[in-house]
Amino acid sequence: MTWWHAVIIFIAGVWAGTINTVVGSGTLVTFPVLVALGYPPLTATTSNAIGLAPGTISGAIGYRHELTGYWPQIARYAVASFLGAIGGTVLLLSLPKDAFETVVPVLVGLAVVLVIVQPKVAGWVAHRRQRANGSADSADPVDSRATGGPLLMFLIFLVGIYGGYFTAAQGVMLVAIMGMLLNETLQRLNGMKNVLSAVVNVVAGTIYAFIAPVSWPVVGLLAVGSTIGGQLGAKIGRRLSPTVLRWLIVVVGVAAVVQLLLD
Repeated sequence: MTWWHAVIIFIAGVWAGTINTVVGSGTLVTFPVLVALGYPPLTATTSNAIGLAPGTISGAIGYRHELTGYWPQIARYAVASFLGAIGGTVLLLSLPKDAFETVVPVLVGLAVVLVIVQPKVAGWVAHRRQRANGSADSADPVDSRATGGPLLMFLIFLVGIYGGYFTAAQGVMLVAIMGMLLNETLQRLNGMKNVLSAVVNVVAGTIYAFIAPVSWPVVGLLAVGSTIGGQLGAKIGRRLSPTVLRWLIVVVGVAAVVQLLLD
């Protein structure tokens, strides 16, 4: 690894850690960068999952104030994320390498679409919450700490499988499904998303570290960068322009799809 490769990977890690905390989809920055620098898609995915895990933990810690009093509820969701992450890593490591390389462009494309529609999802969530709060004085008050029931647990489990297989945009998915089934503020949903994403990344990264091809120099650079980015995202992310971040992610993601299809 050359010094400028190391600089690029570190900067990508900081960017991804920030984006993961604020929006999600940081993998759409780091994965294309690693592939462009010559790392095989499978190695890029496993190294990325391990390297970004500290960043997701950092972002979750940064949102701890929004989650005061909600940890028992989050712990239940974390069980679903934990089990889903195991399922996703099993799929990644058991399916043929050719199958992974074939499906990756589709997954990246799906992640890009989710990033594009995320503002619409956020607007829909906000509108739903406003309507629910508007009916709070009715005969059926809204329980702001409703758990979402088995359906939400199942959906979080499915997102965990996706995240264990390929991490891009799992945060967007989590915010979308929790927003549909819970009456919580977007900031609290974002905090929950960070915790559950951290669970998936840590589980997947731990498994990959022992039985998958990994580039440890890449892991180290991404870990340091994403940890810094996680704190930046938690502290100043709300002041950044979501539109600019979102479209930068889209551009990088589209470039990754094109490159993967041409390889």
